[in-house]
Amino acid sequence: MDNLNHDEQEDKPLDPAMENVRRKMVKLQLVSGGIMLVMFMAVLAAIVYKVTRPDGKEPVLAGAGFAIPSDQPISATANLPAGFNVLSTSLSGGQILFYGKAADGARKALVFDIGVGRIVADITLSAN
Repeated sequence: MDNLNHDEQEDKPLDPAMENVRRKMVKLQLVSGGIMLVMFMAVLAAIVYKVTRPDGKEPVLAGAGFAIPSDQPISATANLPAGFNVLSTSLSGGQILFYGKAADGARKALVFDIGVGRIVADITLSAN
């Protein structure tokens, strides 16, 4: 008999105030569940990022793609033409630009690539 009385209480509709409270609680539960799912996905993404990231023990690559040894500097010699007077220099990545005047007075720009170890461009500048 007690079970019948209990079943009758469950089937009765809730009064409007309690129904509004129940709806708000269901919405709150769905929102908090969604937030927890997003945070769980963020944690998983951080774990995957940390696991797949290189550990930084590889040699550092310079702009031209050559490795810089950690225990010693790179040693290279740029063989400029005889009588070349350097007026200015510029460094970009792994290349050095030497701007100056040749022995015959012509203005030149020479590009030395550190990775290759030689002059890769010899540009003569002339006025129009």
